[in-house]
Amino acid sequence: MDGILNINKPAGKTSYTIVAMVKRLTGEKHVGHAGTLDPMATGVLPVCLGQATRLVEYLMDTTKTYRAEIELGVSTDSYDREGTISKQGDALGVTIEKLESALDSFRGVITQIPPMYSAVKHQGKPLYELARAGIEVERKSRIAKIYSLEIKGWENPILNIEVTCGKGTYIRSLANDLGEALGCGAMLKNLERSRCGIFNINEAVTPERFEEACRGGYWQSMLYPMDSILSLWETVIVGEEKAQAIRNGALITLTENVLKKVGSDFCRAYTWDGSLLGILRFDAETKQWHPEKVFN
Repeated sequence: MDGILNINKPAGKTSYTIVAMVKRLTGEKHVGHAGTLDPMATGVLPVCLGQATRLVEYLMDTTKTYRAEIELGVSTDSYDREGTISKQGDALGVTIEKLESALDSFRGVITQIPPMYSAVKHQGKPLYELARAGIEVERKSRIAKIYSLEIKGWENPILNIEVTCGKGTYIRSLANDLGEALGCGAMLKNLERSRCGIFNINEAVTPERFEEACRGGYWQSMLYPMDSILSLWETVIVGEEKAQAIRNGALITLTENVLKKVGSDFCRAYTWDGSLLGILRFDAETKQWHPEKVFN
């Protein structure tokens, strides 16, 4: 069974727990999620089944939207409410004008230092393992893209924001860095991912509803086609000769019109019967298309 589930992850569950649940209920061996959510976080968690697991990297590249509740005046070692308090400050002087001014510096391309409590690896070990052992190491800053950042509510010391960002963005780090910019400290109190690519919180199914669908034998109706996440790429339909070349991993030539229409380094190829055959990547040197992924 190939496809993608839009699961609404509840607080207190890890992303791996949701994957394990889907494996257990469906009997599918190949299951993976796209974009880890911290245990305290809720919201959209795309879960890929079967051949769709090979598309996780493209889902990871899509933009995400988060709704975050930030508490000013207190900082923790994990940058969220589950950590140990490391600093307390006075947020009484923070106004909406000061917030807007501070937030403006976080829009666009920014740099972030990953939290110690994260899955980023240092010398082969996840940072959170070192953090739990009381070890803190120097982390390299990373580029993050913030496409939009809006205040949705403000009642001192609680700030609610909505963030649309690119992959690898840490909302916990954003909360902590905002507190540093304001001089009073801040931590992430609650987080919901409301969108991941084409998947929206309004259409997401809870684990309970999914389990009910599995008992009723209709869970397959909740699957999105695996090519639905590739909808922004151009579609090409190939005959049997080129289809076989793609299956063999050979470069193929497409018409100049197709090349102009694509406007991207990638396109998706289908056979005449409508089956997704593969993902093709344009090779600028040879002016041909290379099979990046081929599906059965």
